[in-house]
Amino acid sequence: MKRVAILGSTGSIGTSALDVVRAHPEDLSVVLLVAGRQAKLLAEQVREFRPAIAGVAGRAALEELRAELGISAGAGAGSWESTKLICGEDEIAAAIKSCEAQVVLAAVVGMAGLSGVLAALEAGKDVALANKESLVVAGALVLEAAQRGSARIVPVDSEHSAIFQALQGVQPQDVASLILTASGGPFRDLPAAEFGAITPERALKHPQWTMGAKITIDSATMMNKALEVIEARWLFGVSSKQIEVVVHPQSIIHSMVRLVDQTVLAQLSVPDMKGPIAFALRHPQGRLANVMKPLDFTAVRELTFFPVDDARFPGISRAHQCLEGAKGACAVFNAANEVAVAQFLSHRISFPSIHVLIEESLQKFGDRGYESLGDLADLCGSVTSWARQRVSALAR
Repeated sequence: MKRVAILGSTGSIGTSALDVVRAHPEDLSVVLLVAGRQAKLLAEQVREFRPAIAGVAGRAALEELRAELGISAGAGAGSWESTKLICGEDEIAAAIKSCEAQVVLAAVVGMAGLSGVLAALEAGKDVALANKESLVVAGALVLEAAQRGSARIVPVDSEHSAIFQALQGVQPQDVASLILTASGGPFRDLPAAEFGAITPERALKHPQWTMGAKITIDSATMMNKALEVIEARWLFGVSSKQIEVVVHPQSIIHSMVRLVDQTVLAQLSVPDMKGPIAFALRHPQGRLANVMKPLDFTAVRELTFFPVDDARFPGISRAHQCLEGAKGACAVFNAANEVAVAQFLSHRISFPSIHVLIEESLQKFGDRGYESLGDLADLCGSVTSWARQRVSALAR
C-alpha cells in the first residue's frame, strides 16, 4: 500500500489521481488532500477518502469547507471526524512534512505550487511532479532540495513521463537528444492572420486533452511545450541543444529518446493522464493494471509529425534562449506567461498579445539573476507587477 498526498486535489490532475486511487484501493491510500478554493468538491473528497488531513489556501475557504462538512461556526478545533482541517501555506507545508505520505502529487498550478514541492522534497518524500512551473522557475533549488532530502522526482506530464519511462535502463552517455511531442493545440493549422479573433472560449477547446484552463491556454499558444523544454533540462540533466520538439497531432506517441546510434525509443498509449499519474504514484513499485484503455493499433490510421512554426508559436524558441541566458530568465518567462494567460482569460488582452507581453517582460527583466528563494520571489513579484501594469497598453 502506497500512502499518497495530493496537492491540488480539485483540479484536473488531482481528480484524475483520485480516480486512480478509487480504482485501486488495495494499492493506494490518501492521507492528505489540499485544494485552493473549491471547498464543496474538497468536502466531497474528504467524505469519500477520509484523509488524515485536508487543507485549503485561506481562511474563507476553510470556513466554507467546515460548512460543507456540517461543522457549525465556532465549533472548536478544525476537524471532521478523523480528518484535521487546516489552511494557509505554512500549515499546509507543515502538514506535507509531517504526514505519513510516501509520495506527494504536486498538482497545484503555477508558481503557487513551488512551496509544496520544496516542503515534500526537504522532508524526504518522493514527488510526483505535475507542477512544471516549479522546475521552470527554480530548477536548481528544487534539485538541491531533492538531494538534501534524498527524494525522487517522478514526472507526471505525459511527455516527461514518456521520456522517464523510455530512459529506464539507458546509460546517460547513450542519450543524443530528447524529443518532446506536441499536439499543436487547437490552432496548429490556423493562419496567424486569424489569431487576433481567437476568444478564450475557443482556445479552451483542446482537440485531445481535458485539462484546467491555464494549461489549456498554454497548449493553444504552445507555451506549455516551451515550459516543458525547460522542465526537461532539469529533470534529465541535458543541455538545451539536446531537446527537440515535434508536432504530433494524434497524441499517441507521448515523447521519444534519440540514442547516439540513432535508435529512437518511444512511449505510446491512448491520451489519458491517468497513465502517467498512476506510474508516478506507484514508482518504483511497478505498474497498476488497466489504468487506461488499451491502444488499438488497427484503429490508428496514421501517426504524423510536423516541425513547430516558430513564427506563429515563438515560445519554444524563447525557452531555448532563456536556458542559454541569465539565471532568472526562465522565471521571468514563466511569471510573464502566468499574467498574460490570466489577462487573456479575462478578455483584457488578445491571443497574440500573450506572446507580446512575454517578450516585453523578457526584454525588461530577462538579464536578472537570483541567489536565494527570497530573491526569486522578489524577481517574480516584480515581473508580475510590471506585466499587469503593461496590460493596459496591450488592451483589446
